[in-house]
Amino acid sequence: MAQNLVYSRSVSSPLHAILLAFPVALYPAALVSDITYLNTAVIQWSNFSSWLIAGADFFTGIVLAWAVFSLFFERERHIRRRGIVYVVVIAVMFLAGVLNAFQHARDGWHSVGTLGLALSILCTVLAFVAAFIACGDANIRGDRA
Repeated sequence: MAQNLVYSRSVSSPLHAILLAFPVALYPAALVSDITYLNTAVIQWSNFSSWLIAGADFFTGIVLAWAVFSLFFERERHIRRRGIVYVVVIAVMFLAGVLNAFQHARDGWHSVGTLGLALSILCTVLAFVAAFIACGDANIRGDRA
């Protein structure tokens, strides 16, 4: 009853995963503060959300640069395919985060509104997708004998 298991590495290294943890934590926190602002109209929640988005964008930029750099030096084909999808998800998350930061820089109620909330939701979902791609299960089952 032997079974062959082929182990493959995940897309990210441990340090890369630590850096990815910042957008995974900061984008949802910004979403929660956006929802709180829309329910209370206390402007400090919008300011707090702006700072959370700025911090998430900073770390997303570092993660994106690292992912693009490591994509060019990866030799295994199946990891490289996952790496391309990962880079695309991170790049879209970074662009949506920058647009979200610009949206939150506006004055008053328009800073969050529908577009700001939608961008926060998009960034949060993309952060979770990126985490699942980067740190997902890397075991591939082979033939059983």
